[in-house]
Amino acid sequence: MTAKTVERWVADPGRVPHPRTREDVARTLGVGADVLWPKAIRSAVKTGPEREIVSAYPYRNACSTSVWARLIDGASTSITFAGYTNYFIWQEHPRLAERLSAKAAAGCRVRFLVGDPESEVTRRREDIEGVPLTVSTRIHITLDALRKIDSNGVEARFSDGHIALSVFTFDDEMLVTPHLSSLLGHDSPMFHLRRLGDDGLYDRFAGHVAALWDGGRPVTPV
Repeated sequence: MTAKTVERWVADPGRVPHPRTREDVARTLGVGADVLWPKAIRSAVKTGPEREIVSAYPYRNACSTSVWARLIDGASTSITFAGYTNYFIWQEHPRLAERLSAKAAAGCRVRFLVGDPESEVTRRREDIEGVPLTVSTRIHITLDALRKIDSNGVEARFSDGHIALSVFTFDDEMLVTPHLSSLLGHDSPMFHLRRLGDDGLYDRFAGHVAALWDGGRPVTPV
């Protein structure tokens, strides 16, 4: 680096060198990089509620199936699919019924919170979407898949309260999709969260799902 470059850093606090250069300068001067460029360090290290955000995707489909597979296969205590239809997971993940059955048999709690295919909320959503593969049909596909799972450890309940928000939890990680206007689920954004403390983003969404589950109506038989 040249003397002119250092002069520009001193004259303009907003001008910040490359991370490797910051480390070299800090080592030479014998002080921490956070002392020389505190704003740069704070912006690079998440310290607030956003630290629970692992990734953000503009579309649900932008999150690769490998991420889903890792979360599903890695969970050991609880898995919750709180999407209104949960239809897409059966299409995108091979042998999912077998995998979930094995999870439940090993002691993992597996739950599905789905919309009621006969409800007025579902009917209105079908009018908004106006697609051949209707909301109620997609729900029935999920219900049919659940009936074929040979395990008593898989639970399912009906709820109409998550029509605009899908939450999928895998132990201490979660995928959240807020549904936008008339768009289908795969066109809406998705956030990948990891629980790092009490009352953070993860806990807020988990509380939402817990309340809906407690007020849900049993799906029988599963």
